[in-house]
Amino acid sequence: MLGEDHAIIIEFPEYKEKISELNKTDSNFAEYARRYHALDQEIRHLELDNAPIDDEAMHQLKHDRASLKDVIYQRLKA
Repeated sequence: MLGEDHAIIIEFPEYKEKISELNKTDSNFAEYARRYHALDQEIRHLELDNAPIDDEAMHQLKHDRASLKDVIYQRLKA
């Protein structure tokens, strides 16, 4: 769905407290979360504004976001 919010808290509501804790205590996690959030914002902006971007570039942005999401999830499970 275009413009859907994929914020980490929305994607992993069961880890809400752990996400908050790691953002405060783990600088590496906080950086992954910051980069994920920035990518998600960029993707939503491009989708909602119908910005000119080719499919390959959009696919790469979404791939990068998914890769970060995987890293974040692994950190949450640890």
